[in-house]
Amino acid sequence: MSGRRGARRAVAAAALALGTGAGGAGAQQTHLLVVVGIGGEPQYTESFHRSALAITEAARRRFGLPDSNVVYLAETAGQAGAAGASTKANVERALARLAERAGAGDELWIVLVGHGSAQGREPRFNLPGPDMTAADFRRALAPLAKQRVAFVNAASASGDFASVLAAPNRVVVTATKSSAETNETLFARHFAAALSGDGADTDKDGGVSVLEAFTYAKREVARAYEADNRLLTEHAQLADGGSLAATRVLAGGRTAAASPEGARLRAERAALDARLAELRARKATMDSAAYERALEALLLEVARNGQAARAAAGERP
Repeated sequence: MSGRRGARRAVAAAALALGTGAGGAGAQQTHLLVVVGIGGEPQYTESFHRSALAITEAARRRFGLPDSNVVYLAETAGQAGAAGASTKANVERALARLAERAGAGDELWIVLVGHGSAQGREPRFNLPGPDMTAADFRRALAPLAKQRVAFVNAASASGDFASVLAAPNRVVVTATKSSAETNETLFARHFAAALSGDGADTDKDGGVSVLEAFTYAKREVARAYEADNRLLTEHAQLADGGSLAATRVLAGGRTAAASPEGARLRAERAALDARLAELRARKATMDSAAYERALEALLLEVARNGQAARAAAGERP
């Protein structure tokens, strides 16, 4: 068994080392809008603010987004780094401005941090003043059909946003699987950590994709609950299964989608990541030797995918 563990470690190391870049220079730009909703209590207000600042600072300092492409709307206009208060009118205005400024093919990341709720079957994000429903966001996003949108709702009770906002060329992430998961979520802080640190960039291309950030945050949320000996009460979901999410990369002004071959390899990697997650979820029900064999085979596929991706990007093996 020790030899198999050694082989697995070697394959895993190769898989991490053989990443691919997000693509060469291009005219496309990346834009980020972070919206923090009403905290309700000081501890939540401060936690939400910290997560938002971590995301916006990572966008500027780590990924090189210009200040003009980063907008943060906070619970109150006076909070550090905020461009204004996160009222419904201001959020809709910010999305309208994005529709005016962003060119076709531009990358748009929209991240909501806060509390959510549902009245009847209508999921909503809680703001100071009137809330915004999922239907409100769907209308506000309608003019952005030609942009590459990643919509991340890291709030509680966010799960039902996924079905309402589903659209071609759009990735939707929610911190919960339904509106019934109403407890405070940890997803936002770990999503922020995915963008701020190095742990999420598994393909080592210098950018962090939605898929990478989602996978990292979901894993760390589960670890946090386990460490506290608590039952997991939030189950994050990625609406597109990963194929589009792998191509949505926070990486400054670079084109997130590479060549057609690069895009194909990213989609293949997303499918492999999904298979790995499924396999790990079945570990407790599998024979240990069978699990080790299946894991090693998948990690070898990941390594081969990484090698092919580097070759497609013109990098030396």
